[in-house]
Amino acid sequence: MSKPLLASIVINNYNYGRFLRQCIDSALNQSFGNTEVVVVDDGSTDNSREIISSYGEYVTPVFQNNQGQASAFNSGFAQSRGDVIIFLDADDMLLPTAVENALPFFEDPEVVKVQWPLSIIDAQGRLQNRTKPDKVSSMPEGNLREAVIKQGPTNYVWPPTSGNAWSRTFLNKILPMDQDKLRLAADNYLFEAAPFFGLIKTIKSPQSYYRIHVKNYWQTMSFDEKLKFQLRFCNHYFPILSQFCKDMGISVDLSDWLANSWWYRLNRAVQKIDELIPEREPFVLVDDAIWGMEVTSFRHPIPFLEKEGKYWGYPTNDEVAIQELERLREAGAKKIVFAWSAFWWLEHYAQFYDYLCSNLTC
Repeated sequence: MSKPLLASIVINNYNYGRFLRQCIDSALNQSFGNTEVVVVDDGSTDNSREIISSYGEYVTPVFQNNQGQASAFNSGFAQSRGDVIIFLDADDMLLPTAVENALPFFEDPEVVKVQWPLSIIDAQGRLQNRTKPDKVSSMPEGNLREAVIKQGPTNYVWPPTSGNAWSRTFLNKILPMDQDKLRLAADNYLFEAAPFFGLIKTIKSPQSYYRIHVKNYWQTMSFDEKLKFQLRFCNHYFPILSQFCKDMGISVDLSDWLANSWWYRLNRAVQKIDELIPEREPFVLVDDAIWGMEVTSFRHPIPFLEKEGKYWGYPTNDEVAIQELERLREAGAKKIVFAWSAFWWLEHYAQFYDYLCSNLTC
């Protein structure tokens, strides 16, 4: 009889003392018993260290100077012993069934990652009746190696940090990561490397809570700051990912990968928008709320559908789409931009598309 798998939940924390106890409790209260909890504090200046210390032997603490998320991942993984690793952001929480539901997939040694959607909560922990990603079907699974080799990394939707469990065998092959280059969004590296090493499986029901709050550093970054960061990520890590392929005897075209990456494509689209649309002129942006572009002093996108300046989901039919577009045009938005992620609109809303062709120039 084989030895039961051990799970490690590695919590990475920096100044999230107000959320940390809820996070640690969610890790300790797993329905699967063979679980250890490692808490990495990355140089917090609030009461985080006192909270961690109060748990005594129930958690394994790692205290370090502030070095960023990648360093916290490296330190936590090095301290862990589990066959399966869940990296948990300290402002998020796990459902009690997360480990129990994820572990059976790892009985297959080919599985490197198990993923699931996250239920969105606000700063007070109230459910927002949304998930991240918003559609489970948007998360690809299975053997994705050939598709990623052909299309390049960053072209798929993955759940954020707290929505994934990882095989230790896989992580041993790619960690430690460069902690100087990835002070934040270190999970990107794991996401993009995983398809080259094995299978990805999906749990369709949420197993974590994703907290939205104003102190989340990534959420406070502007669209343009995030874009610059992701371009730097591509430039630094795509060569590393391509080397993984070469080590496996797989030839890839790094220049094609970069050109076809989500972030390079988005950068080209933004440059074209800035070239064609005058500064501060409002325009309708149909992107399924994926781009994350906000209003700035020089760019004024209006989400579609829109209500009180916020994205409001898909139109129920063509008539609603036409009415809403006309409302925005009367309010001053003379141009409409379709992101490639929303090209499906042009087929699904055929009458709306015909209306666009008849009333606007392309």
